[in-house]
Amino acid sequence: MKKKSDSFRDYVAEQLGPETRFRAMFGGHGLYLGDAFYGIIAKGRLYFRTGPMTRADYVSRGMKPFKPNSRQTLKSYYEVPVEVLEDAETLRAWARRASAR
Repeated sequence: MKKKSDSFRDYVAEQLGPETRFRAMFGGHGLYLGDAFYGIIAKGRLYFRTGPMTRADYVSRGMKPFKPNSRQTLKSYYEVPVEVLEDAETLRAWARRASAR
């Protein structure tokens, strides 16, 4: 029987397409486009790397930064909005922006 987290990872993989690679890490998965690490799947949620030019897109939609534990918050990774996650074309565009260095 598949775990819920595996089903979510599979859904994200389908939405993002074959260009994105997944690596297990810390109970979740890291997302890579080429050699660029740009996203995290943890606890059934998807987070993308943000920067000064993209963070406002997440914050304006009420999205929160990645909080791996109660004492740590990674403000460079924000949860991807559901409406973006559900639209493969938009999600891939956001993934490309998150993976740009």
